[in-house]
Amino acid sequence: MRTQRLEFTGHDGAVLAARLDLPTGKPAAFALFAHCFTCSKDIPAARRISQRLASLGVAVLRFDFTGLGHSGGEFANTGFSSNVLDLYEAAEYLRDHYSAPQLLIGHSLGGAAMLVAARQIPEAKAVVTIGAPASPEHVLHNFGNSLETICSEGKAEVDLGGRLFQINRNFVDEIAEIKLEQSVAQLKKALLVMHAPMDETVELENAARLFQMAKHPKSFVTLDDADHLLSSPKDAEYAAELISTWAQRYINVSLLPKLMNAPEGITRVSEADAENFTQDISVAGHHLIADEPANYGGSYLGPTPYQLVAAGLGACTSMTIRMYARQKQIPLEHVQVDVSHTKIHAQDCSSCEESAGKVDQFLRKITLSGDLTDEQRDRLIAIADRCPVHKTLEGEIDIVTALAS
Repeated sequence: MRTQRLEFTGHDGAVLAARLDLPTGKPAAFALFAHCFTCSKDIPAARRISQRLASLGVAVLRFDFTGLGHSGGEFANTGFSSNVLDLYEAAEYLRDHYSAPQLLIGHSLGGAAMLVAARQIPEAKAVVTIGAPASPEHVLHNFGNSLETICSEGKAEVDLGGRLFQINRNFVDEIAEIKLEQSVAQLKKALLVMHAPMDETVELENAARLFQMAKHPKSFVTLDDADHLLSSPKDAEYAAELISTWAQRYINVSLLPKLMNAPEGITRVSEADAENFTQDISVAGHHLIADEPANYGGSYLGPTPYQLVAAGLGACTSMTIRMYARQKQIPLEHVQVDVSHTKIHAQDCSSCEESAGKVDQFLRKITLSGDLTDEQRDRLIAIADRCPVHKTLEGEIDIVTALAS
């Protein structure tokens, strides 16, 4: 997975800061994420959910609303409707530069804004809300005694999560008039409502109301003991996993990356994207990535093929040394093997039969830690040459190539 920093113009001309979390290969779909009230695109929940979706093939754009995070503009001049307009601009940016979002995700008040904006994003097939209020007016509960000051004096500084924000009267008046019933009832997209029963910021009854407003297809998932911000990594991962599984019913599943699940004894390598060199590697249920450096036309999202060979030699060397030390009860505390690959002139190779051209050379430097005698160190270094991968690389190799049916 890789992340690109982006900028686009918001509803009032301010420059909005964004991040686009991209999968290894070509994205199967794009999603748009709206953060919670006075939060930012970089809060742990937004980051973890976006990155988890990217690992499954869905690119996610998350951005800071006007006046928040790293975005320009004045927060005091914004309101609920301006957040909705910023979402339109974000969707338009994806539409113009990549592909329109098929999946929309909103957290807390961002979820309410996404429900309103969704009707104007026709390409979107599914909407997810996380801890969203059934009425945007719910956010006024966070203003406490400052609400009276705002109404009487036109503005006030409000402490929200330990930070001071200036809230104007027009924000209060506007948000009090916003009703979600019509937006949700006429959504015409699949809806997933996610909420934690223990949420003390937005009570669970909000999720029930949203679910009642919506028409099918709709789903509700409880986030158990998570807090409002999904502060725990396991809660954010759980939410991301549920979203990715649910969304596959509504976005183009055929494009999503499949777990290759290579048969036993097979290492399967498949192109992640035909437009670059990135390769997906599947072996015994494990997943790896291979790539080439940028100067060779790759994206360098993973080791090169030669680096993987060097890794195999280094891992086998370390395992062989450790196995011998255990058998002989040698007080070896730690093994480190540094392997580098290069090509040298054959005439410089003392053990090579060829004397013309170049040959591959793997330079292996071994570090042994522990209360070892010189004799024990020498013995362990000698044992390194018995590593099976070492023997394979120095022995005769027969590679048979066949066209798969």
